[in-house]
Amino acid sequence: MGKEKNPRRVADNEAMAKTRMLRTSPQKLNLVAAMIRGKKVDKALADLTFSKKRIALDVKKCLQSAIANAENNHGLDVDELVVAEAWVGKNLVMKRGRPRARGRFGKIMKPFSEITIKVRQIEEQA
Repeated sequence: MGKEKNPRRVADNEAMAKTRMLRTSPQKLNLVAAMIRGKKVDKALADLTFSKKRIALDVKKCLQSAIANAENNHGLDVDELVVAEAWVGKNLVMKRGRPRARGRFGKIMKPFSEITIKVRQIEEQA
């Protein structure tokens, strides 16, 4: 009885993780995501660890979550994982303001964004 299992959203050799409500603009986050696209996960983790960008630590946590999902939930080999895709999306924008000269009001936008990282297992070519 009961409900059927949901179908997988990714292929059998893939796993993914998503982080929402990151307090940075999508444009800045995409610079960090572009830095790791297509790299092996150990090289991507090293790049994020030593990056000077503030948001790189949050992207690293998301990548570690994707690696853990691949290993624990899908039984993939960690040494053969590659960052297949890393895409960035917009989230909400907090609108703040500041009084300016001559009765005007300066808008201050505080954007949030989200990142989705998909890792894929590839076979080593000998």
